[in-house]
Amino acid sequence: MNPAALGLHGLTWADLAQLAGHFALLSLLAVGGAITLASEMQRYLVVEHGWIDPLQFNASIAIAQAAPGPNILFVALLGWSTAGPMGMLATMAGIMVPSSIVTFAVGRLRHARGDAIAVQAFSAGLAPLTIGLLVATGWVLTLPLAPHMLSIALVPATIAFMLKTARSPLWMIALGAVVGALEGV
Repeated sequence: MNPAALGLHGLTWADLAQLAGHFALLSLLAVGGAITLASEMQRYLVVEHGWIDPLQFNASIAIAQAAPGPNILFVALLGWSTAGPMGMLATMAGIMVPSSIVTFAVGRLRHARGDAIAVQAFSAGLAPLTIGLLVATGWVLTLPLAPHMLSIALVPATIAFMLKTARSPLWMIALGAVVGALEGV
C-alpha cells in the first residue's frame, strides 16, 4: 500500500521508520517524562524536517495537556500531526518501548542494590538533567510568543509566583488565558 493511501502526510515509509527511531532514542533521555524532551522534538519535527509548523507543535502540547489522561498524550498528537495514524503509532511506540524496558531494568537494579553509592549518585545526577530539559522545553514553547511581550513577561512572573506563594497555579493559568485573549494569541 502506498504512503498516500495511509494518510502519511507526504512522509515515506523510510521517514516513518526514522521518526520512530528518533523517538526511541529520545525515550532513553526522558528522565523527567516525555515533556522534558519537547525542545528536541520541536527541533526534529519543526526545524530539521519541517513536517509540522511551530503552531501545530504548540497546539499539540496544549491540547494534550488540557485533556484528561496521561501527559504523554502530546507525543501521540505530534505523531498524528506529522503522519496521521501511522505517525501516532511510530511516535508512541518509539517513546514508550525503550524507556519502559530501561525503567523495568533500572527499577529491579535499584530494588536490589539501592544502597550502592553508584546507584545513589546516578539518581542524584538526574535532577539537574531534568531541570535543564524542562528549561529548554519552556524556551521552545515560548518562542512563538516572541511578538507578544506581555505573554513573555508572564513566564518569569509565573516562576516568581510559584516560588513565593502557596497559591494555586490556576491563578496564573487564568491570567495567561486573559492575556492571550487580549493579545490575540
